[in-house]
Amino acid sequence: MRPPFFRGAALCRILFATLIGASYAPSRAADAAAAWPDKPVRLVVPYSPGGTTDYAARQVAQKLSETTGKTFIVDNKTGASGTIATQEVVRSAPDGSTFLVTDTTYAMLPLLFSKLPWDYRNDLVHVSEIIETPLVLLVPEKSPFKTMGDLIAHARANPGKLNFGSGGQASSTHLAAEMFKSDAGVTLTHIPYRGAGAALADVMAGQIDMLITAAPTAIPPVQGARVRALAVTGDVRLQTLPDVPTFAQAGLASYQVVNWFGLAAPKGTPAPIVDRMNRLVAQVMQEPGMRETMARQGAQYRPMSVAQFGDYVRQQESLWADVGKRVGIKPE
Repeated sequence: MRPPFFRGAALCRILFATLIGASYAPSRAADAAAAWPDKPVRLVVPYSPGGTTDYAARQVAQKLSETTGKTFIVDNKTGASGTIATQEVVRSAPDGSTFLVTDTTYAMLPLLFSKLPWDYRNDLVHVSEIIETPLVLLVPEKSPFKTMGDLIAHARANPGKLNFGSGGQASSTHLAAEMFKSDAGVTLTHIPYRGAGAALADVMAGQIDMLITAAPTAIPPVQGARVRALAVTGDVRLQTLPDVPTFAQAGLASYQVVNWFGLAAPKGTPAPIVDRMNRLVAQVMQEPGMRETMARQGAQYRPMSVAQFGDYVRQQESLWADVGKRVGIKPE
């Protein structure tokens, strides 16, 4: 048996090595963040190309690539109200190579589904907001409805005869329309699509009666006279659509909704990498050229820390939970 002195010396060596290792841990994390990204970074979009989520992701991916000299790519993974994309990101290595592009839909899902294959609060780290946008009420260019008042009057006289498209069951475009139905006192039939881009295509083709979608998605076809805009959310008209009234001006002041888009990372992604991504997004989104591009699309970026954005997402969950109760939506 070793004398107590030797056993004590061995214990001291173990404790010393542990303390030295712990002191180097923050340094290793900082070094990893400084070297990041050391391989292509995927921004996984849960919807098809053509919608605002995809548009926002491609804008920020391009600017991040230009700023860092590294590769940031957009990967569209559609289906199941974003569940397929989210599962892929949640199961990805938490090394900063994969991020999920989130939107208002993610704050709505808990009020629609009692069980989800992932926990939005605990399986993901909310990294940064990308943009916020107002919403625009669209109808086909050849629609008989020239104003929102025309549409509401017809819908009230013909319950369930008019339909609306959305980016999918439980998507932000779906819930935004449900809130519109409640505020306007109308009954409409829901037609879900695999992304807002697909719904927009059918509005342009005259296959569905209306769509409420984010301004960056709506502005180009409105300016191209392929759809007609009846109203826009917010306190003021969009500078790019000066002839389109706000919902308040059109007679529905209670309808005030914004659509937000952000980034989330798998749980366990090192905090220095999460913080660096947050700072990079802030840097590129506040460049003069990007601000001007966003303004033309009716969008804006609000700087928030990682903690602030996480709080904002939780506040949005509470907001939409209240909306769900008001319109009578129960989790399935």
